[in-house]
Amino acid sequence: MQLDARIPDGPIESKWDNFRQSMKLVNPANKRKFKIIVVGSGLAGGSAAATLGELGYHVDCFCFQDSPRRAHSIAAQGGINAAKNYQGDGDSVWRLFYDTVKGGDFRSREANVYRLAHLSRNIIDQCVAAGVPFAREYGGLLDNRSFGGAQVSRTFYARGQTGQQLLLGCYQALARQIHAGQVKMHTRTEMLDLVVKDGRAHGIITRDLATGQVERHTGHAVVLATGGYGRVFYLSTNAMGCNVTAAYRAHKRGAAFANPCYTQIHPTCIPVHGESQSKLTLMSESLRNDGRIWVPQKPDDKRTPSDIPENERDYYLERKYPSFGNLAPRDIASRSAKEACDGGKGVGYGGRGVYLDFADAINRLGADAIKARYGNLFDMYQRITADNPYQTPMRIYPASHYTMGGLWVDYHLMSNVRGLFVLGEANFSDHGANRLGASALMQGLADGYFVISDTLGNYLASEKPELMSTDDGAFQAVETEVTERVNKLLQANGNRSAASFHRELGKIMWEHCGMARNEAGLKEALQKIPKLREEFWANIGVPGTGAQLNQSLEEAGRVADFMEFAELMCRDALHRDESCGGHFREEHQSADGEAVRNDKDFCYAGAWEHKGVGAEQELHKEELEFDNVELATRSYK
Repeated sequence: MQLDARIPDGPIESKWDNFRQSMKLVNPANKRKFKIIVVGSGLAGGSAAATLGELGYHVDCFCFQDSPRRAHSIAAQGGINAAKNYQGDGDSVWRLFYDTVKGGDFRSREANVYRLAHLSRNIIDQCVAAGVPFAREYGGLLDNRSFGGAQVSRTFYARGQTGQQLLLGCYQALARQIHAGQVKMHTRTEMLDLVVKDGRAHGIITRDLATGQVERHTGHAVVLATGGYGRVFYLSTNAMGCNVTAAYRAHKRGAAFANPCYTQIHPTCIPVHGESQSKLTLMSESLRNDGRIWVPQKPDDKRTPSDIPENERDYYLERKYPSFGNLAPRDIASRSAKEACDGGKGVGYGGRGVYLDFADAINRLGADAIKARYGNLFDMYQRITADNPYQTPMRIYPASHYTMGGLWVDYHLMSNVRGLFVLGEANFSDHGANRLGASALMQGLADGYFVISDTLGNYLASEKPELMSTDDGAFQAVETEVTERVNKLLQANGNRSAASFHRELGKIMWEHCGMARNEAGLKEALQKIPKLREEFWANIGVPGTGAQLNQSLEEAGRVADFMEFAELMCRDALHRDESCGGHFREEHQSADGEAVRNDKDFCYAGAWEHKGVGAEQELHKEELEFDNVELATRSYK
């Protein structure tokens, strides 16, 4: 396997323009001759399908939800980054580029990150034109707030429901193309495999979740925009349906999987409150603009927060990181919360929580101002916890949220499988080892609205792929494998549910490959996971049949993929013998608990080639070069 990033020549500021000036084009009449498959209808997939349809391509778009509006992008709350510098506080494309590279702990590809920062300004204009109701300040300009890892205000927002508003804008564009006949929408349809022949992607195999019918779909190219794999931990902020299946099945067909150990733990989530809980709730990072994070200075302090005086509180982020304070990056803020709770200073159920306090902001600005900024978030918190955050501090704790790893892609967003493009969270390219807050929406829309339209056209014009018939033997072979796998789940007749296996796997992953990892723990996980996978196939019980709506079957298939993927994730974490960003190896930390990188041995993206279930995968390296940002110890103090 050869990994060629295909980065254009020239200064970093000119690389994207150089590519666009030299790329091959498909003329408007010829676009009608091409059929594109888009899997996923969130911000990345929905914007890609809408844009490609607008250009004249015929698009088949697939999602397992009952509507594109149910994509998980709708759950994003706090905002979207862009280097507009409306605040006049010193922001620029270069500063957003630098903050993103530094925030990712120097483990991202410079060229991709600069393109993302450059396109960020276009995204805001696009979304405003689509009617997204961004907040505005008194003069009429779009308002901004700050997020972790930045010392400027560059985050555009719509109260605490930015993802919802962006997705609705994207959905309107998609619906227009559906109405025009350029996009055919396949809802309640799950991709279960990728069809590859002679190293090129030709289509997908799907299952209709309402009828159980397995179907073949062919295209000149396949675009995957299926999100991340954070649900491998079972408890996460992700929707219950989020999974790794589409990406992992593509990986098993030859697509390299890069940096799977890079997972993000979000510091501001509502803590776990019981053993039977199946989902965690995110409280937006935007709350850290006005909320102050603290714990009691004394361990095991059982007093209510109002009874603890100021001089007996530890505002630990303000103390440890005075330059960034409560807006320290997510990985740092999460580890600091864990450190405080491990030291016995945690509050609430099980001592796994810290306070997020708005008393100072309410006294300074008034409750009405805070309500205007965060009202729906405060309402959501009160409905879930029965506590009024206007009167008492929120309790928060870190939880699995986003994944920076994903299928390896080059500068064109194409995987090493020709004709397979990967967008948004499903790829690995832009965030390194830690994603800055408010950058997920930015990447998804940049990839979908502005990148894929050019790079896909260049691929089609350059390689002129043929549309393979679904009667081809390659489709038949893959469909047979899919059907056999579904039947194997249905015929197992065990006595355990998929959820029980998923919960057990999640505990292994959280304990040994979560916020902190070490060699002994990862080796232990690599012993436990194969045994659990073996028990899964021997003892899984799936009621019902495959010829109907069967959510137990859907869940079992997704958990089966997590059982395989978890082993790859732990193996990658064991291999990367350093600490960087969200990948924190306890053996590699400074005296004050900061991550210590090893640039000499690990300054690369590690892309894994599948060699069979249970077999050790082969590692391929894309060396990362930093010609524009100097490799330095990441510091937010």
